[in-house]
Amino acid sequence: MPTSASPTRKLAAVGAVVALVVAVIAIGIAVGKTVEGDRDTGRTGESEAAASTGSQEDAAQQKMFDGLAKKTSRRTAGDPLAVGKKDAPVVLVEYADYACSFCGRFTRETQPELVEKYVDAGTLRIEFRNFPVFGADSERAARASWAAGQQGKFWQLHDTLYAKTRKGGDLAEDKLVELARESGVPDIDKFRTDLGGAGAERALKKDQDEGYQLGVQSTPSFLVNGRPISGAQPTAVFAQAVEDAAAKAGAKGSGDGR
Repeated sequence: MPTSASPTRKLAAVGAVVALVVAVIAIGIAVGKTVEGDRDTGRTGESEAAASTGSQEDAAQQKMFDGLAKKTSRRTAGDPLAVGKKDAPVVLVEYADYACSFCGRFTRETQPELVEKYVDAGTLRIEFRNFPVFGADSERAARASWAAGQQGKFWQLHDTLYAKTRKGGDLAEDKLVELARESGVPDIDKFRTDLGGAGAERALKKDQDEGYQLGVQSTPSFLVNGRPISGAQPTAVFAQAVEDAAAKAGAKGSGDGR
């Protein structure tokens, strides 16, 4: 059996990739400004050269985004922490904490619109990742959401938890049990057992490890077909990202003859 790389080495490697993505984006922006400036001065030849360079950088950037999408989009059939078709052309992956107020804002204000406009139409799939950053209370809430998912009630408890900002004692086990009841979790004894069980711990670690390897440092953080979005941006930002990703996926599909 081959020896796996150390966590530190993995993080360093992924950090380098993320840094390269950021660098490519910066280069693309700079090239775009050069092209716009050259149009004003009439330097046609240099503008065409800059546009060609920008195209090459865009292709390299898109290749990296495609790699991130392949790495992170699980597309697991029956995943209780996902909503949308398994083969939807666009996957939005969210890394979030239940004690995070901005995560709650995304859930209350943006996600319903994305579901109505894109998930229901078959364009978008949303996959949630538990990425607690605020300590033991957040981790307990994450395990509770997973436990609710074992009875088909993940999204119900998810939305209940994010109905308002909850921290500290609001995420104590007895409070989570009350919220599970409110959310329609049928077997509370099983919920308690699953919340404290090894399965919840493994699932939480898997999500956390994925986020750490990507360099996620704050919540909420998102990938839309591998393209990063940081924070609870306006709904229009997510809608544009979904539409752009869907257009690229459609063009790629046409090019592949599918």
